[in-house]
Amino acid sequence: NGGGLLDDYMVDYMSRTPIGGVSNDVAGGEHFPLPMAGILGPKVLLTNELAGSGGDYFPWAFRRLKVGPLIGTRTWGGLVAAAVPYALVDGGTITAPSAAVFGLDDAWAAEGEGVPPDIEVPLDAKSVATGRDPQLERGVAEALKLLQQSSIKPLTLPPASKRARWPAP
Repeated sequence: NGGGLLDDYMVDYMSRTPIGGVSNDVAGGEHFPLPMAGILGPKVLLTNELAGSGGDYFPWAFRRLKVGPLIGTRTWGGLVAAAVPYALVDGGTITAPSAAVFGLDDAWAAEGEGVPPDIEVPLDAKSVATGRDPQLERGVAEALKLLQQSSIKPLTLPPASKRARWPAP
């Protein structure tokens, strides 16, 4: 993620946890989880030194909301937005720093330092040249491990005796 947007809604969807369900009365049909909009279950995030600006924000927020482990290398640490470019007489442009992201802990988010991974996995040229992606491989391994440890249970209907009756007695 080279930046451009702060995709806070994506981190919000990823941080959601199941709170209930909606019944599906179709024979053999699966029940729908609540919240319906969300990516439920274990998650990992791959990141590297090319992630900046919004690419710094996303792993920063992912970690803050304790969505899952960050795997890869440190992001580049440039989370301050640039103002609209100003035209120069030679046809070039110049920008100036403008808005910046900060946390509720009186600290600027990732600015100048980036977001370090929880699990350091460099992306080496030799592996890439042979068609391998060590970060993706480790991410899949970690996600599978988290899935085995997951406490998410399949949705089951409560007993019929506990269903609400309308109007309530």
